[in-house]
Amino acid sequence: MIRKASLMKVYEDCHNEYHKRHNELWPEMREMLLAHGVISYSIFLDEPTSTLFAYLELEDEALWNQAADTRICRKWWDSMKDIMETHADHRPVSRDLKEVFFLVREPEE
Repeated sequence: MIRKASLMKVYEDCHNEYHKRHNELWPEMREMLLAHGVISYSIFLDEPTSTLFAYLELEDEALWNQAADTRICRKWWDSMKDIMETHADHRPVSRDLKEVFFLVREPEE
């Protein structure tokens, strides 16, 4: 399993809308994420700074990297450009984080 984390920014007055859109995630977007190796995907909001912390667990990084080229991903980005920082092509401005610590409980025998 591969763990990835990144930071993004939502506009200060759009916290509720960002949450609403993710609660109403399009079925096609969900299917695409799962088809591209997502095991779990969480996004957390630091309200004082409007910073989003995304954490993903993936099966395969190469498969995950192909997700950005899907029609549904581009459509999702287009739909989110009005509430978060994005590049000219509407993909979110995102900064990957380096993992520096990981602890997991081993299964008991």
